[in-house]
Amino acid sequence: MQVGAVPRWHSSPGRCQAEWSTISVSVIVRKVRATKVRTMREAAALVPDGARVALGGQSVYQRPMAFVRELIRQGRRDLVVVGVLNGPELDMAAAAGCVGKVETSYVGLEQFGLARNFRRLVERGAIGIDDYSEITAFDRFRASEAGLTFLASPHLGGSDVAARNPNAVVFACPLTGRPYIAVPPADPDVVVIHAAAADQYGNVLAAPAKLLPQDFDQTVARSCEKVIVTVEKLVDNSYVRRHAERTVIPGFRVAAVVEAPWGAHPCHSLGFYTLDKAHFEEYVAASSDDVAFRSYLDKYVYGPPDESAYLELIGMSRLRSLSTVTGVVL
Repeated sequence: MQVGAVPRWHSSPGRCQAEWSTISVSVIVRKVRATKVRTMREAAALVPDGARVALGGQSVYQRPMAFVRELIRQGRRDLVVVGVLNGPELDMAAAAGCVGKVETSYVGLEQFGLARNFRRLVERGAIGIDDYSEITAFDRFRASEAGLTFLASPHLGGSDVAARNPNAVVFACPLTGRPYIAVPPADPDVVVIHAAAADQYGNVLAAPAKLLPQDFDQTVARSCEKVIVTVEKLVDNSYVRRHAERTVIPGFRVAAVVEAPWGAHPCHSLGFYTLDKAHFEEYVAASSDDVAFRSYLDKYVYGPPDESAYLELIGMSRLRSLSTVTGVVL
């Protein structure tokens, strides 16, 4: 395409002269970015059996519960769940037979007590577990982010955590002789988080105020090449450009994004809704034994064919009663 004239200078006796020449240049065609929006079924299919999976959020906050329900429906098996403070997402997946091993510092339901499904399975030897302290479990993701082959931890000495973890190796600092314990990085194959919003290209936004679970999700997302994000709402890329300061995970890190309103239920989702106390109490009661919890799974996971049916089962009036939206979420 001709784009205009440019001066071409040459000299002649006694003067300099400019001749104007028209040049042609090739048109540069920008590659069109492909959308990363997927259905929940499509996104869950990206997690193979046996994968090392990190599930975002902490305890009963900001958990990707809708995604976990879909993993259960698809019959995923032998997952290795890598985490820090795990909660109902792991307890439910374990009860459904999805989990083969866990590497974490805690599995529980916080104010609602023990994760009884998980506990029973560990006691039976049905699930393997590698224990870490909370700070070491967190730093393992930082080691993955930095590309390290091990983490030098000063926090495990003198405890049974180190004595009973076959992956913990004592070594002496080559500079000071101080004892450290080497542990492997987290190295998840897949990271799944639930966030406030994202655009069609996978740029993930946080609400104006962030708490520890949201900061943790950023670190976890940087520890892995395959990140799947479920979000309360999809926004246009133009919104992301206007609010670039709220982008916490860039799109190039994200493999798939799924719009999943109420996708953390029954857990908290910061800026959108609080936890569903009544549902948690039902969950805890059902986890008293295997038979009762199978009935829970039949009602809330296997029965509804998808997340829309699950939300219909919970009831929109109940869901709206949990809302904490103040008008400044995004």
